[in-house]
Amino acid sequence: MSDVYLIGGPNGSGKTTVAKKILPNFLGVIEYVNADEIAAGLSPFNPESVAIQAGRLMLERLITLKCQGIDFAFESTLAVRHFARFLRDCQSSGYRLNLIYFWLQSPQLALERVHRRVASGGHNIPEDVVRRRYERGRINPDRGTSKLKSLCSIKYRHRLQKKISHIYHI
Repeated sequence: MSDVYLIGGPNGSGKTTVAKKILPNFLGVIEYVNADEIAAGLSPFNPESVAIQAGRLMLERLITLKCQGIDFAFESTLAVRHFARFLRDCQSSGYRLNLIYFWLQSPQLALERVHRRVASGGHNIPEDVVRRRYERGRINPDRGTSKLKSLCSIKYRHRLQKKISHIYHI
């Protein structure tokens, strides 16, 4: 059985940083799809300008990987629900669904972490977008994406305050 890993959490929670370490080194997953990385590849100096195009390319790549039947991972803030249908399709195709979820204690902490990322050369996310995604992503795992939780077989939650404090199964 093949695995798909959804790396979820608010902007600035460390999804990409941790995914780049745990996916290849601990889970053996070498296909990782990230819209922010795609956007940076399309427009290194202004990735925000190609965010929609990067999102479309991400979805195309995810569909290709699913059709190949190999293990893969992708990330999302879970602020939108459009991945639920894709994950159901993956499950219908024989995939085991896995959710690795990161959480921050406040939208302010998310903003601080995004600002630190930008200061070290990383990509920016506008403040209103960070706040909106934080709130929507916060609601979705507990309510709106309860279907997502029921689909996934492995669930982790990281609580990040100033550092990763612990990992536990839901």
